[in-house]
Amino acid sequence: MNFEGVFTALVTPFNSDGSLDEGALRNHVEAQITGGVAGLVPMGTTGESATLSHEEHVHAIGIVIDQAKKRVPVIAGTGSNSTQEAIDMSRRAVELGADATLQVAPYYNKPGQEGFYAHFSAVADAVAVPHILYNIPGRCAQNVEAETILRLAKHPNIAGIKEASGSLAQVMKLIAESPAGFSVLSGDDAWGFPFVALGGQGVVSVASNVIPEKLSRMIASGLAGDIAAAREQHYALLDFFGSLFVETNPVPVKYALAVQGKMRESYRLPLVPLKAESKRVVEDSMKKIGL
Repeated sequence: MNFEGVFTALVTPFNSDGSLDEGALRNHVEAQITGGVAGLVPMGTTGESATLSHEEHVHAIGIVIDQAKKRVPVIAGTGSNSTQEAIDMSRRAVELGADATLQVAPYYNKPGQEGFYAHFSAVADAVAVPHILYNIPGRCAQNVEAETILRLAKHPNIAGIKEASGSLAQVMKLIAESPAGFSVLSGDDAWGFPFVALGGQGVVSVASNVIPEKLSRMIASGLAGDIAAAREQHYALLDFFGSLFVETNPVPVKYALAVQGKMRESYRLPLVPLKAESKRVVEDSMKKIGL
């Protein structure tokens, strides 16, 4: 499986009472596929996975798989800070038809590099589908070092990395030294163009929830070698990328989708709605790109 392009880190729509809004989720999946994204990533951070029960988590993944109907790959967010739980959740997602999984670095328990290596290897050994690692030290408190990722890249079931360390040196080392077929994907929209310009394969995107066509066009330009066009599109969208992190993700992106009438502005605690001044930041950035 070729992991290249824009993979949307899907939001999870809720009803006003906080329950899962299945209709809005199905509509959102359809809009993403119509918008040209390369794949869908349910139940990551952007999907508020930390506030869903295990049954809700699996149910939401199943809805996305059912709606996608194999038109694009579904990379199910099934990572955990418990290795056995990550294995169990991954098996359940694969039984439902997930094409791959996203495995976040274990959070809170802060393993060392050998712990990271053992954790990811155990999941990849136990579940025979492609796995995308997810390195985000800002949320997990510990960086998965490039050397560890490159060791893991040799595993036949580990197909790529969603890299959000914020270290350009680490990004370049991964792109330069990873084996053929291993995808290096940005975990931050603002880094999507730089990743592709350096030889990476794309982005796991928050912004594409709102602008799938624009994001897909930018990354496609970069992958085709039209760096000038990709750079121009990158700078046109840069303020919008920043506005989606004016407060904690996914609150701003959900607000942007609510402004468009695509879902309710509904979150689960401890996330709360945007402040009035933050709403204006999001609205102004949307207007700048013609939304």
